[in-house]
Amino acid sequence: MSINNNGRYPFHPILVVDDEVNSLKSFELTLRSGGFNHIIVCHDSKKVLPLLEETDIELILLDILMPGLSGEEILSKVVQDFPKKPVIMVTGINEVDTAVRCMKQGAFDYILKPVDKDRLLPSVRRAIEVGQLRRENLNLTRRFFSESLEHPGSFSKMITNNRKMQKIFQYCEAVAVGDYPMLITGETGVGKELLAEAIHDLSGRNGPFVAIDIAGLDDNIFSDTLFGHTKGAFTGADFVRGGLIEKAFGGTLFLDEIGDLTPASQVKLLRLLDKKEYFPLGSDIAKPAHVRFLFATNKDLKVLKKHDYFRDDLFYRIQTHHVHIPPLRERLDDIPFLFEHFLDMACREFKKKEPSYHQGLITLLRNYHYPGNLRELKAMVFDAVGRNKCNTISMELFGKSIPGRSDSTALDASSPPHNYWAKQLTHLPTLKEASRVLIQEALNRADNNQRVAALMLGITPQALNQRLKRSQ
Repeated sequence: MSINNNGRYPFHPILVVDDEVNSLKSFELTLRSGGFNHIIVCHDSKKVLPLLEETDIELILLDILMPGLSGEEILSKVVQDFPKKPVIMVTGINEVDTAVRCMKQGAFDYILKPVDKDRLLPSVRRAIEVGQLRRENLNLTRRFFSESLEHPGSFSKMITNNRKMQKIFQYCEAVAVGDYPMLITGETGVGKELLAEAIHDLSGRNGPFVAIDIAGLDDNIFSDTLFGHTKGAFTGADFVRGGLIEKAFGGTLFLDEIGDLTPASQVKLLRLLDKKEYFPLGSDIAKPAHVRFLFATNKDLKVLKKHDYFRDDLFYRIQTHHVHIPPLRERLDDIPFLFEHFLDMACREFKKKEPSYHQGLITLLRNYHYPGNLRELKAMVFDAVGRNKCNTISMELFGKSIPGRSDSTALDASSPPHNYWAKQLTHLPTLKEASRVLIQEALNRADNNQRVAALMLGITPQALNQRLKRSQ
């Protein structure tokens, strides 16, 4: 949720206008019970328009019958001068026709007196959400025509120069300030949590970024971890413990591996997202959830949904915004930048002077599919630096790792079998023909660097040289 630096929600205040002081108090108490604590009350209708000129208001709760300017007259001015400000009309039972007329003039909604909490709070939430969507759409439209990032520092942990990644960053800049849930998908090791941290940084929220991996959590542990518990809520609950929602107050709660959530926990998460409130275990008093939710998974939720492992309603709720981080094999242009970054990290880790390397090493690394993505490349670099004893880092330190991980068992589930190409052949070539073709392809990929081509083929440079001589 968008919370300002004073811990108030929403970010901009709700303006409540009514000439009756008791009604103003009733509205304020009801709003606060729903977690809305950024409120301005006004009992003089003539002060509303000047107030709107001076203050950025999130939405207006406006009584219809007031001395001076009526609510209907104020609405007409707001629609004309502040068309993006949602207005909820407040009316008595005998003024429904007037309220309907106000709706036709542009009011967002109307509610009846006396105030019904279950009617007021959902209407206010919807009005705030609509306002946020309007701002996000404006941001998206503006970012669509821009080629640069406004806050590149927020993405400093994600080393990339890839065009797909830049588009993802631009999208995140546009939607980061909103309250809607966001789903980040991608294979293991692509940097989903790093992107979540960047979104939190961009949001401007003053609360912390709290992350949890929910894979393997049963429903009881999930509920206790998120919601917390009261003293005596269950055996062993000897003291009150706040959950992660409370810990992330005013900030961002990142739930990784959402595809592994149990059915019972999915129901609780759906209610949490819909109601924006939760009950600590052992308590019947609801607490507002003042956090922005981010989710991540390396699974295909559409497939899980199709087989009834993931709820339809939750699926659509968590991905109001959605980004998919491409695997490293689809952005191999990032290999040089990532290699340098991990090399620097590894040298500092092992307290070694940064070694030089042959450019053929980058060519070799760019010809690998990386089932473990950035995490695997980082592990390869750290392993090579740890074992290196020279001023120059050897390609063989990487070549021994890459072929050993290139068999079909190392491929991710979406990759074709390692021998799929052979099954497509209607005529099998001879071993000599196949050898010649593979050698030529390796040389092409290695930019005619025989040492790199040999490593790609899993043979020594001397063996490759001999094969080339025999084929002449």
